[in-house]
Amino acid sequence: MKSVFVTVGTTSFDELIAAVSSPAAEQVLRSRGCRQLVLQIGRGALQPAPQHGPAFVRDVFRFKESLAEDLRRADLVISHAGAGSCLETLEEGKPLLVVINEKLMDNHQLELARQLHKDGHVLYCNCSTLVETLQSMDLSALKPFPPGQPEKFALFLDKVVGFE
Repeated sequence: MKSVFVTVGTTSFDELIAAVSSPAAEQVLRSRGCRQLVLQIGRGALQPAPQHGPAFVRDVFRFKESLAEDLRRADLVISHAGAGSCLETLEEGKPLLVVINEKLMDNHQLELARQLHKDGHVLYCNCSTLVETLQSMDLSALKPFPPGQPEKFALFLDKVVGFE
């Protein structure tokens, strides 16, 4: 797991950025072989300083035209539970750890993460359990998401949010 990509999409999720860039989380990531942590911080107020050392690199940016290259380079993606971010990551075939934003009302993100986890495609946690999850996670247990079937994902979303 040399490279970890963290994305909050177009929103702000400072709690996730704070949790994943904390000394405890970065230490666990390094102990698991991470040499590069890339943080996409969106509209967040928290902007950790970039770090470029010989053993560990932390890159930080707000937005890019496309996250496709960051996703391709990542050995693990840590993401908010936005449907677009989850689908893009799963279609790229990358291991995904979804972090729930517990401050959201009517938390469809939690329902989405639970269902994707139940189906074996993702791991999920909240900000307070992120370090523990990083320590104990077994990425080899994740099942690939069937590629190229966005209509199935749309039906799945409808079921999760109760439109079916």
